[in-house]
Amino acid sequence: MILALQAQRGGPGIALLVQFVLIIGIMYFLFILPQRREQKRHRELITSLKPGDEIVTAGGLIGEIIAVRDDAVTIKSGDARVVVERARVARRRDAPAAV
Repeated sequence: MILALQAQRGGPGIALLVQFVLIIGIMYFLFILPQRREQKRHRELITSLKPGDEIVTAGGLIGEIIAVRDDAVTIKSGDARVVVERARVARRRDAPAAV
């Protein structure tokens, strides 16, 4: 009889469902949303690359872009020219501040 009354009122099942939805919502705002923002920022960076930009690759190689193709960029680092996948460009290097 007591179980039937709890089932009619929703009982612990509703509380469990609310907790589950809250946990999913918190995880979305803490993990998924920031990751999507970062992916969007990286996609915009990749599409905006042009010759003359100084970049840093995911491997830490620093160089200046001398050619851009569909899936790769050619960079000059020191005396060497290296072809790198576009997706491996981690960031654009800011110009040093003038003193």
